[in-house]
Amino acid sequence: MPAPRTVLLTGAAGGLGTLMRELLPDYGYDLRLFDMRPIEGEPDAITADLADTEALREAVTGVDAVIHLAGISLESTFEKILKANVEGTYHLYEAARRAGVPRIVFASSNHAVGFTRAPRGDDPLIPAGTPRRPDTFYGLSKSFGEDLAQLYWDKHGLETVSVRIGSCFREPTSVRMLSVWMSPADGARLFHAALTAERVGHTVVYGSSANTRLWWDLTGARALGYEPQDDSEPYAAKLIAEQGELTPDDPAHTHLGGHFVNDPPIWPY
Repeated sequence: MPAPRTVLLTGAAGGLGTLMRELLPDYGYDLRLFDMRPIEGEPDAITADLADTEALREAVTGVDAVIHLAGISLESTFEKILKANVEGTYHLYEAARRAGVPRIVFASSNHAVGFTRAPRGDDPLIPAGTPRRPDTFYGLSKSFGEDLAQLYWDKHGLETVSVRIGSCFREPTSVRMLSVWMSPADGARLFHAALTAERVGHTVVYGSSANTRLWWDLTGARALGYEPQDDSEPYAAKLIAEQGELTPDDPAHTHLGGHFVNDPPIWPY
């Protein structure tokens, strides 16, 4: 697939959106920015909610692809998650379909499979095909997004790469994050690969760097052309000294979803 020239970036004012605004232009992309909050220094950014279907129609007109990061990025009430992440993602897909946009890169999450046990010792890495087990309403909304992407591929031929992102920050901030961290530079590499790979249909991949303590299988992401360059291990000694090693019985460390699998407490698991 030729490299898309103009890419709509939703959620452009958020943490990940801000990082991608800095990095993706180096790959030759002309970013069209969309967020419900104004973006300082970006007078041409579209300031609108995902419920504003007219604004979405204008936003997707003439773009070659969409990176969809917008929505609530943490757990919230079902009503808020429904409006922002479920209905909002539907509105985005429908606008893209009507405009003939060929591909979307959808920011899914490890919380779509949060109740999956993390590998230990010689356990195999977690594949992208593992059954979804959302740990929150937020994770449930990402499961919906993956299913919506599959529907729009099967029914309308709109391609999607759903990227189950772990944690994308400039550096990891917890011992758990050593296993799920994706550096901003690797994030840009993965989004670029997802935008340019050929014939993706609907493909689900994990988004992380090549971490020494990696929990999930990056085979699918590599098949897109992604070659991660970073590793969280240089941050390990400092974080372990401050926070201690992972314990074998703490749900924050034993499941892909971290503490969300036990917040609020559930039955012993």
